[in-house]
Formats: sequence, C-alpha cells, structure tokens
Amino acid sequence: MQVVKLHDTDDPRLADYRLLTDAVARRKIEGDELFVAEGPTAIERLIASGHRVRSLLIADRKFERLRPMLEAIDAAVYVVDAATLQGIVGFDLHRGALAAAERRPVMTLADVLAHAARVAVLEGLNDPENLGAVARSARAFGIDALVIDPTCIDPYTRRTVRVSMGEILHLPWCRAGQSEWPNATFAQLHASGFESWALTPSGDHDIWSLDVPDKLALVLGSEGAGLMPATLRVAQRQVRLPIEPDVDSLNVGAAAAVAFAVARHTKSV
Repeated sequence: MQVVKLHDTDDPRLADYRLLTDAVARRKIEGDELFVAEGPTAIERLIASGHRVRSLLIADRKFERLRPMLEAIDAAVYVVDAATLQGIVGFDLHRGALAAAERRPVMTLADVLAHAARVAVLEGLNDPENLGAVARSARAFGIDALVIDPTCIDPYTRRTVRVSMGEILHLPWCRAGQSEWPNATFAQLHASGFESWALTPSGDHDIWSLDVPDKLALVLGSEGAGLMPATLRVAQRQVRLPIEPDVDSLNVGAAAAVAFAVARHTKSV
C-alpha cells in the first residue's frame, strides 16, 4: 500500500474515478479494461477475488478504519477530504471508499461450461440492482457461472458490483453474441449436458415437482417483458414458481433466489 494524500480534483492520477454517474462517459473510461468497486464490503470481496487492483480512493474519515484491509494491496491509496471526493466523483459518496481494478479476459461459453454444473442464463436484465441481486443469490446458493445475452447490462457496472456485495467478482461469466442468441447458445448448453429450465409465470411445470438434473441451466428474463418467445421455444422446460394466484409475479431477483435454492437442494456440496 502506497498512501498518497491529494487535494486537487483535476489530478490525472484520479482519472479512473471521474463522472461515476455518467453512463456514457463511464463506458468510454472503463471500456473492457477497468471497473470500479464501491464501499468497504465490495472492496473486501474485490481483494479476495484476485482481480488486480489499480488504485483506491478513500475519504480521509474512512481511512484508518479501512487501513488493516488495505495493508497487503500493492497499489496506490489516494486519500482525500470529503469536498475533494465529491468533486472527483460528482456526488456525495457516503460510503467513502472506491477501488479501480482490472477486468479479466472475457470468457467464452465453452470456458464457462467446462467447470460448471449449475448456470444462470440471463436475458434482457438492464437494471444493475436486479443483476446485482441475482449475482448475490447465485453465489449464496452455489450457482457456478452466469451466461448473459447480448442485451444484458455489463455485470461489472459499479451499482451491480455494489448491490451484489462484490460477489459478482467471484462468478465466471460470458456474454453470448448477437448471432448466437438464443439458438446457438442453447444448442451448446444442451450439447454440454445441461438441461434448460426457462422461468416463466405461465410455465407448464411446477418447479417443486421436477427432479433436478446433474447439470442445470436456469433461464431468467427481464423484470417487465420476461423471456422472449424464441428463448421460451428453445428451452427444454418452461417452469413456474407456485406463487399465490392473486399475485402477478416475483421480482426477478427474488425469483432467481428461489430457483437457485431449489437447484442447490440436490447439488453435492
């Protein structure tokens, strides 16, 4: 850890942390190389994940409390006062701690499936909080990896990392290409021995009535529209959660947690 106290919001060493609330600017800044973790818990999980930490930006009021966690990091720790921190990131960051880290090389579907028995396949999830909640539940219930469609939000957005409590950083994941979704993606899942269950309120099968296979892909769609008809057609089963009939549906994060718990029930741990 190399502690550096800074007072200039325009210091070039702070470039990784600028315009955090501007999605377009962040895509340009981060590209496929960088991501930012926010808050002590997410940073702690980042450190444990093995991603290379580029630097940290810490409010002076938080530094002494976080120092023990940061001692072993071989990176600069920029310590600033509250006004400087707000000037850099563009809002009042009450958690007072950020870390910039390098992304790992993008995995292929074959890479992901080679060491997995339970995968979550996600289509159209564009709310970072929903994706973060799904990722946290996935880690809690032993899901081995995520497969996301071409339209899903970047799993390493700051809010997704924060809401997942950093657990997204411990999940292998890959993104299907536009030409591969859904037919080629599901064909590869099935060829690799996975049975695919599409979660939908109109499913033919009650999830509690099914025997969970050795390899399972649980498919979840967006909060509003759900899964596309083409995705429902290629999945091997359409599965519903048996909720009360006067309730329309569950939030995708809650539905994912229930389905992941069912999958874990028969998985060797």
